[in-house]
Amino acid sequence: MTAYPGGTTSLVDILDRVLDKGLVVAGDIKISLANVELLTIKIRLLVCSIDKAEQIGLNWWRYDDSLVRQPEPVAVLPEPVIPAALVARLEQRVAELERQLETQEGRAGARRQRRAPAPTESSTGRSRGAADTRPRATQRRRTE
Repeated sequence: MTAYPGGTTSLVDILDRVLDKGLVVAGDIKISLANVELLTIKIRLLVCSIDKAEQIGLNWWRYDDSLVRQPEPVAVLPEPVIPAALVARLEQRVAELERQLETQEGRAGARRQRRAPAPTESSTGRSRGAADTRPRATQRRRTE
């Protein structure tokens, strides 16, 4: 502790010494009525740093479940066992659905081709389906 002029010490110096060396306060309180002890309270107070407490063997906070959070174990679930017959049925169904999809796509493509015939030359020299940009009055009526 550092003594200052006038013989006073600071609060910081007092706390430093208490935490470094430790401070124990002990006391008992007894309440009696007509020589019959009704209540006894025993007070034991230790004030010190954590380092000092560990040096003297007081480290109960390391093992108290309410103060130390334990990592929760991760449950590893086993791989589900899928019967081979089920796997074979599922693969067969997937193949069947893929064939149906290919068939539907083939039909849709054929329908598209039937709806839009290939352009051919008409008597006006324009290909079929080309827009006629002439005024309406001069457009010929197409009959096919």
